[in-house]
Amino acid sequence: MRSGPNLVPNRYRGVSVATVPADVPLDEEGLRGYLLGRDAYRRTRFVVCRRDPAVPGPTALVHVSRASDTELFSPVVGVELLAGPERCTYVVEPEADTGIPSVLAAVARDRAPASFAVVVQGRYEHVNFIVDPQPLRLVVREVVPPEPAKLADQVRRIIAVTETLPPIEVVPELTRLADLAELSGNPPGAHYLLPCRGAGGEVPGSPVSYLDEHPERADWTLLGCERSRMIHHWFYGEDPPRVDFCPKEAVLAGGRPADLTLTKCCLQEEHVDAGDGWVCVPWGSSLDHIREALARLVAQEEPAWQPV
Repeated sequence: MRSGPNLVPNRYRGVSVATVPADVPLDEEGLRGYLLGRDAYRRTRFVVCRRDPAVPGPTALVHVSRASDTELFSPVVGVELLAGPERCTYVVEPEADTGIPSVLAAVARDRAPASFAVVVQGRYEHVNFIVDPQPLRLVVREVVPPEPAKLADQVRRIIAVTETLPPIEVVPELTRLADLAELSGNPPGAHYLLPCRGAGGEVPGSPVSYLDEHPERADWTLLGCERSRMIHHWFYGEDPPRVDFCPKEAVLAGGRPADLTLTKCCLQEEHVDAGDGWVCVPWGSSLDHIREALARLVAQEEPAWQPV
């Protein structure tokens, strides 16, 4: 059985729950003596050992091997303790989809942060577990408004239904348009031009106009990226004073990011771009773009994660 963080079964149908008598110690020796020779279903690879499945209590987790992988049932011939009661917690979380590694990691973080192994009974009464939860930190850099931050929301939606990705913790790093006004050096009450009314946004105490409405030219500062500058030049024949908020440029300027980073750029219209530790999707990215980006990001991790 391989070791390492984020150990998650590739199918929860390989996880069985067994009621163990009170006189059997929930340690490796006791469980080996109890389980060896007992028939196990051919898909059973892990056994959650409890005193009473209906009552929360001490739980141990073991990996088992069987005499045959083809017979419907065959005797257990090997027992390896993955976590005893002092390091294992059983959690009931009715809305958790236990087939999703990131969901298991989130339940472990929220419900049993000190446990080495967390067994989760979730949606459909399905039971699964995660051992040594250490989800990948994924920093999502983008600009708000609109809110909720679209890119972070899309990432969460994808990982919430994807069984093949490792456990991921989404860490938004958000730049607010209103905060960019402070970088302009303008006095209070200066006029600002924002890219799009549809996204919302304002600068408290200052008049704002929206580039997508092609307003009459005024003495303003553009809070926008290179594409906004290009549109402004097309409309008015000149470049305005500008505070650039491109999240991709911020990533590139900092060298390899400390954490895997996902961001976006409006100069990318259809393709996904990638570099060392980062991936960038188009500004109006689809969920397919996000799936591709996540796959390319996790492929950079060594060693590659996979369920067991």
